[in-house]
Amino acid sequence: MSGPSIRDVLLEEHDRWAGTPYRLGGTNTRGIDCSALMQHVFSDGFGIDLPRTTTDQVKRGKRIDKSQLKPGDLVFFRPSRRYNHVGVYVGNGYFLHASTSRGVKLSRLDNVYWSQHYWQSRRPMPYEAMQMKLAMRSQ
Repeated sequence: MSGPSIRDVLLEEHDRWAGTPYRLGGTNTRGIDCSALMQHVFSDGFGIDLPRTTTDQVKRGKRIDKSQLKPGDLVFFRPSRRYNHVGVYVGNGYFLHASTSRGVKLSRLDNVYWSQHYWQSRRPMPYEAMQMKLAMRSQ
């Protein structure tokens, strides 16, 4: 298959959003929260609509084991009792997310903090279907 890979698109989205500060309820480059970032990444990068909140995003697609992660899979964390956190796996052990302290960035999934708070992973749509959507968008 020619054209960009899912990973390529995710890294392009990282370049576009990198450094955008975290803002709870934020939805743009002046400030964005984790679930809004996922909405933008999936909509702009793949033409896939995701719900607005982590509570609804965690119900999307199929739950998968951490060992089965592929680029484009959502990774969810429970860093506190008050809220959940979401990012998207980009491959090679990294995920893209809106960090509350550093803004939009790539982080290692095996980082002590993220490993400790890892909750679950979900594949929002079958991998092949996501690749098809991407191929159709890049024509």
